[in-house]
Amino acid sequence: MSLSLIAFLVLIGAFALGSFTRINAGLVATVAAFGFGALVVGMPVSEVIAQFPSGLFFILVGATLLFGIVRVTGTIDLMAYWAERLAGRRRLLVPVLMFLLTAILASAGAFTPAAIAIVAPVALALGTRFGISTLAMGLVIVQGANAGAFSPVNPFGVLANVMLDDAGAGPEDTLKLYLYCFIFNAILAVIAYATVQAIMRRRKTTSTPPDGEEHHESERVAEKAMSAAQEETTAAGDQTGVLLAPTRSGTATGTLAWEHPVKVDVTPMRVLTLAGLAALLVLTTAFGLDVGVASLAIAVALICVKPAVQKPAVEGMPWSAIILVTGIVTYVGMLEAMGALDELQAGIASLGNSSVAALVTSYVIGIVSAFASTTGTLSVISPIVTPIAADPLLTPIGVVTAIAISSSVVDVSPMSTSGALLMASAQPKDERLFFRALLLWAIAMIGVVPLLVWFIFVQLGLG
Repeated sequence: MSLSLIAFLVLIGAFALGSFTRINAGLVATVAAFGFGALVVGMPVSEVIAQFPSGLFFILVGATLLFGIVRVTGTIDLMAYWAERLAGRRRLLVPVLMFLLTAILASAGAFTPAAIAIVAPVALALGTRFGISTLAMGLVIVQGANAGAFSPVNPFGVLANVMLDDAGAGPEDTLKLYLYCFIFNAILAVIAYATVQAIMRRRKTTSTPPDGEEHHESERVAEKAMSAAQEETTAAGDQTGVLLAPTRSGTATGTLAWEHPVKVDVTPMRVLTLAGLAALLVLTTAFGLDVGVASLAIAVALICVKPAVQKPAVEGMPWSAIILVTGIVTYVGMLEAMGALDELQAGIASLGNSSVAALVTSYVIGIVSAFASTTGTLSVISPIVTPIAADPLLTPIGVVTAIAISSSVVDVSPMSTSGALLMASAQPKDERLFFRALLLWAIAMIGVVPLLVWFIFVQLGLG
């Protein structure tokens, strides 16, 4: 058994331990990286330390700190109120609006983590208020970000278009790539939303309280949530707390319905926070500043304006999720440093059939991207993709589209930046649920999507 195979089995063991126990898989993976890398492979400890994803760490810390400030100042309430006014009683319009908002931001050039960082807090808050699963809302906005990620001005799109150009594709293929990815992710968003909502409804049905107490229990939960929201906003020094007035639903189950949004005041601090979010978009899109650095700078500026927000914002940061993600990525970095990923790439390059090579590459890039930066993965895989896409028996747009979708569809993984941001936006009580659900969804995407897009875009030659 090769060292690379053993190393991958150790990673799977860390996942299993974290999934079925309360032990943080990130801590296990970090220790395993030092144990396997230094003791088994013989890597210097300093080289293992160098695999720590400092860039991802700053993104998570900066974004979650900014999330905390947005929450504590009541700015999420304000944005949710505006979105609710727009949606009215049309519940299905809520996920559509959040999908389109994220897609527009990404299409305009926003790095996908930046788009998700801006939309996630509002989307999850709206999901709670409209009785929509926050997990379903999270999946929808990630697919929205992926839908716009391959526009010509987005970093993902830029890398994919370089592969198209190198393979001899025409200028019209740039638009085709964007449209194919947008349509595919829009369909996937619908499937994700419907699937998660159906599962949650089934779970709710099987856990219905006995003796007809379901309505009263829903009312108690809702009142508790409203009370907590009001106390949180008051503690932050704002005057507005409750967003929605509860009224009885006419449904057969008698559950509580949320209607008639109560006005949320526009305060100077909330205006500054909104300006900070707009600045985040401009700094990351127009000036190419790192999302984490920009988020930290904006967060510190807001804290200087109102120091009282610092303590609750910092205390609310999901440190366990940050440790989980950075620990796993550190181990994957060790795998790359020891050459385990190079062995996979060499195996792909040795395949003689371009169509089969395209399929294998789609699977490999999906697996690697689930644990690493999609941008970095696309950059690394580009030299392998170009000769495959240039094969006269295949179409460049078909091959590159399959690779693009396979690499980005797994961004929902909790070990990727986008999935980690979703976990950071979730309530602490939902952290383990989000981790397991996002991991299972990513595994499903790895298993199904590469084969599907390979058949549609490579075998059928769509494009």
